Amino acid sequence: MRMTSCQETEEEPRFCNVAERRPPRYRAKMAAPIDLHLEFGGGAELLFGGVKDHHVKLPSQSEPWNVKQLLAWIKTNLLRERPELFIQGDTVRPGILVLINDADWELMGELDYMLEDQDNVVFISTLHGG
Repeated sequence: MRMTSCQETEEEPRFCNVAERRPPRYRAKMAAPIDLHLEFGGGAELLFGGVKDHHVKLPSQSEPWNVKQLLAWIKTNLLRERPELFIQGDTVRPGILVLINDADWELMGELDYMLEDQDNVVFISTLHGG
């Protein structure tokens, strides 16, 4: 017997279209692109071509953006020279102060903080030559 409409019974669920054939928890949902304002100061801007302010759009991906992913994106897309002065492993080098929307990132969850559209992320180097 051919089904002509969407019907569901307790014994046998029916789906109206191909997208509904997988249960909801298995459907891939893309995180929307987000716009961020990035600021670099205290000398950190010199590693980014001398540019202090960057307005960036992070592309959509399968999961929401967090700060750890942002740092990898910055390293690939913005950092112009001497990455060892900014990145150490998968985090910022000690001596780089990070603020998210004017709050210390340690209060926000550091690398695990889920970025939101229009967030302001500031990186300030506290390391100075002598």
